[in-house]
Amino acid sequence: MTGYIQKDFGCRTKRYVQTLELRDDPDLIREYRKWHSEEHHWKEIRDGIKEVGILEMELYILGTRLVMIVEAPEDFNWKEAMNRLATLPRQAEWEAFVARFQGCSAEARSDEKWQMMERMFHLY
Repeated sequence: MTGYIQKDFGCRTKRYVQTLELRDDPDLIREYRKWHSEEHHWKEIRDGIKEVGILEMELYILGTRLVMIVEAPEDFNWKEAMNRLATLPRQAEWEAFVARFQGCSAEARSDEKWQMMERMFHLY
């Protein structure tokens, strides 16, 4: 493994880390991965994520466990951004679409599905 190069945003940022469990079905997981690929993702969703101020969003997967890492400007307000994101074009449609992979209610917003993780260690 060579690691993943991080972007330099030219400003101080903060990081949010969340987790979510996928349904334990290899076919569904394969399809979920497909819908997050560069060629199949929904452009409106990516654009909306950027529009609310998120600088970078990464998903990591191990089995059925997803981890999402979000980089945002230091003054970013998570709650305000998620409230705004929920109103953007196709966002509710996307959440309903991916709920079948995630085992969540089709009406659940992104911030209702993903569980925020607490950092318990860093190189002090």
